Amino acid sequence: MNTHSQIPLWRQLQASARVLQAILGGASGTAAIGAVDAALRPGVQALSFAVLRSLGRAQALRRLLAPRKPSAQVDALLCSALALLSQDSDAPYDAFTLVNQTVEAAKKTPTLRQQAGFINACLRRFLREQADLLAQTAHDPVARWNHPAWWLARMQVEWPAQWQAILQANNAQAPMVLRVNTRRISLADYLEKLQAAGLAAQPLGLAGVVLQHASAVQQIPGFADGLVSVQDSAAQWAAPLLLTGLRGQAPLQVLDACAAPGGKTAHLLEFANVAVTALDIDAERCQRVHDNLQRLGLNARVVAADAADLPSWWQGQPFDAILLDAPCSGSGVVRRHPDIRWLRRATDVAQLAKQQARLLAVLWPLLKPGGRLLYATCSVFRAEGQDQIEAFLGNNNNATLLPSPGHLLPGQVAQWPGVDDNPNREHDGFYYALLEKSAA
Repeated sequence: MNTHSQIPLWRQLQASARVLQAILGGASGTAAIGAVDAALRPGVQALSFAVLRSLGRAQALRRLLAPRKPSAQVDALLCSALALLSQDSDAPYDAFTLVNQTVEAAKKTPTLRQQAGFINACLRRFLREQADLLAQTAHDPVARWNHPAWWLARMQVEWPAQWQAILQANNAQAPMVLRVNTRRISLADYLEKLQAAGLAAQPLGLAGVVLQHASAVQQIPGFADGLVSVQDSAAQWAAPLLLTGLRGQAPLQVLDACAAPGGKTAHLLEFANVAVTALDIDAERCQRVHDNLQRLGLNARVVAADAADLPSWWQGQPFDAILLDAPCSGSGVVRRHPDIRWLRRATDVAQLAKQQARLLAVLWPLLKPGGRLLYATCSVFRAEGQDQIEAFLGNNNNATLLPSPGHLLPGQVAQWPGVDDNPNREHDGFYYALLEKSAA
């Protein structure tokens, strides 16, 4: 976390509280942070992520300190401060500075000025009774694990032996991982570039590099020139899983459904001699695909369309391979997007699973006999992974499940021969199932 900013802390706390209030009102973290003034944004994002990772405990503490819930604006500022004050380690500022600057943030906000005394009293009481208050919240699972109750219950049922490790991983800060364009530079040569730039890093998988410390992309050697992209190591499994050993007349015709922002599209093009059709329902997100491909010097047919609406985009030619990176809960990428856990509802999972099943049903007929479809979700929920594919196989006798990684769980060692030969825990949660269509 950047604690050396010249921007006063009270201003960052003001903005962080507005971000939290927006998220609790249903806005995505990306949108809420994107609305922050550019000069404030880096510090506010770091503070907001820290708050979201401790929000369950902060809300429990606020209930003890102020049983009668205050206004949404007061609650957001108070919970932001309590989340930062109650962190187990790596607190960004000392406690008294945080309290003073939170009160200052209230005083500098016209609609909060009259509540500054109340906020000050709550936070001073927390400092006096911290040990006792934290002990009381220790019995609250939501406060202990900083995930909603429905999420905790689901994880305990679906992953009885791993759920604690998964949640601990979710609450940690994700490392910065790069994907090297090995068509342009070898992994070894790029590691030398990083070393020369003073950036410590380790190789990960076929083309991955994990940085010891995150860096602005503008400072990463070769980023502007298209030598590397930012992509989690689990997401880097998609292209080799789909394309390794796949036979057909070059260039293979590949569909990347739900492609934005284009990381996997680019990896497919870097990995093999393929012609890619990249779809996304959102025209604005399609522009991000274009931008990424342009930076990397790659070309694909990018179409803004609903993948399930075939007449709007399909030209009638079947594909050798299809990557269906389906819309999902995002439950596997919580460490990178800590707002997800507070935005999702238990009912969302079943609704998303229906959407995934529809996409599978519509896209499967577009695959050539002998072709492959890789189904992927960045989810750890079985309804969006194993259960989804078991149902699909039960309804499609021309589909065979090839050896596949299945669920990759945060905090658990992930390894797949020929994709990630070095066991590691530096990955998001994902699900992969590789399906082959019968040639007959």
